[in-house]
Amino acid sequence: MIPYGKQDVRIDDIDLVMDVLQSNFLTQGPMVLNFENAIGDLTGVKYVTAANSATSALHIACLALDLQPGDIVWTVPNTFVASANCALYCGAKIDFVDIDPQTSNMSVELLERKLSISQKSGKLPKIVIPVHLAGEPCDMTAIKRLSNEYGFKIIEDASHAIGGRFKNRPIGSCEYSDITVFSFHPVKIVTSGEGGAAVTNSAELDQKLKLLRAHGITRDLNLMQFPQVDAWYYEQIELGFNYRMTDIHAALGLSQLKRLDEYVERRHAIAASYDQEFKDANLKIPYRNPENISALHLYVIQVESSKHKLIFQKLRESNIGVNLHYIPVHTQPYYQKLGFNWGDFPNSENYYKKAISLPMFPTLTEDEQSYAIEIVKKLCDE
Repeated sequence: MIPYGKQDVRIDDIDLVMDVLQSNFLTQGPMVLNFENAIGDLTGVKYVTAANSATSALHIACLALDLQPGDIVWTVPNTFVASANCALYCGAKIDFVDIDPQTSNMSVELLERKLSISQKSGKLPKIVIPVHLAGEPCDMTAIKRLSNEYGFKIIEDASHAIGGRFKNRPIGSCEYSDITVFSFHPVKIVTSGEGGAAVTNSAELDQKLKLLRAHGITRDLNLMQFPQVDAWYYEQIELGFNYRMTDIHAALGLSQLKRLDEYVERRHAIAASYDQEFKDANLKIPYRNPENISALHLYVIQVESSKHKLIFQKLRESNIGVNLHYIPVHTQPYYQKLGFNWGDFPNSENYYKKAISLPMFPTLTEDEQSYAIEIVKKLCDE
């Protein structure tokens, strides 16, 4: 089976992980800071907080922005559930903004329309979470403009997008957002096994993120209520969580980051081959804004909705491990209990009925890709 995504672990990665395993620090050692510094160097952001998952990073990002019960968060329906769940963890209310059918990202037009309506009813969001689906950057200039106008905070969900660039600035620079979140799951651009990060240019937010990541505990005398210089002394000053990344995971992530540019370049070569071969096929290839650089976590085609299920099944039967990103969050049973229903966000629902994620990973061979292309074209043109 050719998977849709796959990690590339090399001897350099294994060697660095082995160094950690043979060291005194499997966790809470120096490797996490090294990993954080490397992310900062690559993105140009000032502060990085590594976490044990992007889900954890989203949660503490919301808390750092003082999301309270009764506050409102907006994101898109075509994302993984964590992009919405993070609001519910905080007792906040969640709502969605439908996507632009061309880009498959948050529609700026629909966002602006919803903000105008919500302002009149006094139900503006405290936080908006645009998602860079498949690594394609959202229109962050427009979203930032609306943030300035309506007063909401921005968390970029860049789980798919490390290595991408928006207007020649690295995704994660936080030029257009308060916090950006990355994922280092095995199928992402680079992996730490499991892991995530929340990055920001705000020292205040960084302090909150790091407290929340580690039980709300500090050894910083400046933050303590009853400061003591004893080496054993610490204080819990917030209700935090055990969301720390281990040094083992950080070592793998640090080693992988050295190949980030190589991985993104390879993904673009694979995408270019798909684009060329599918230009006359009966399907829609993914949009990429020429002003930006997609990280190309996924290569998502859209096929005729009437053939979608059959094509997906036939590809799996042909040992091509396609996937579907994503089932619209608002249609999940849990979210239907909150009052959402099919028909609420038609663009995302229409996308779901057509989308298929094809194999896209750096070690995909030419023969594997050619085989996938051959089967896709045959099925779509039948």
